[in-house]
Amino acid sequence: MKLLFFSDVHGSPESLALLLRQAERLKPELLVLLGDVLYHGPRNPLKKDYAPQRVVEMLNPYRERIAAVRGNCDSEVDQMLLEFPVMADYSTLFADGRRFFLTHGHLWNPEKLPPIPMDSVFVFGHIHVPVLRKEESGLAVLNPGSISLPKGGNPPSFAFYENQTLRILNLENGEEMARLSL
Repeated sequence: MKLLFFSDVHGSPESLALLLRQAERLKPELLVLLGDVLYHGPRNPLKKDYAPQRVVEMLNPYRERIAAVRGNCDSEVDQMLLEFPVMADYSTLFADGRRFFLTHGHLWNPEKLPPIPMDSVFVFGHIHVPVLRKEESGLAVLNPGSISLPKGGNPPSFAFYENQTLRILNLENGEEMARLSL
């Protein structure tokens, strides 16, 4: 199975267009959206291309291929526009016999884990910084970074899973930034 993970769109159609081009190239079965879809949030700068209604128009055609969780900037009003569920605080996805626990990161994070098996992949967004590592416990931790408002000097990024391997990729050029075999 091929999975594309992305987070923290924050209403940026420009960034989303780059992601959708990468999705066309990689051909994932599922787009996994880890929250903060439309609103930029009061702590984030307002991007010049901020256009949440355009993001809605771009995402809704993919509704049958999107699995999403709610971010701290997502609201019931957003759900009224989006044609796929986005209000769950977490979700679990199984791919190739592996459990992926999906959350935004404001409720659960690597320092405050939910009760999940340690052979799982804990996937979160929220911090706008890519993370890919395997803990001593066996838990794999993935944060794809942010496609629109990266932090820590990182480029915009997303993650891709295929053949028991997770990779973090640069949004703009598709170059691999990190790799982890599960």
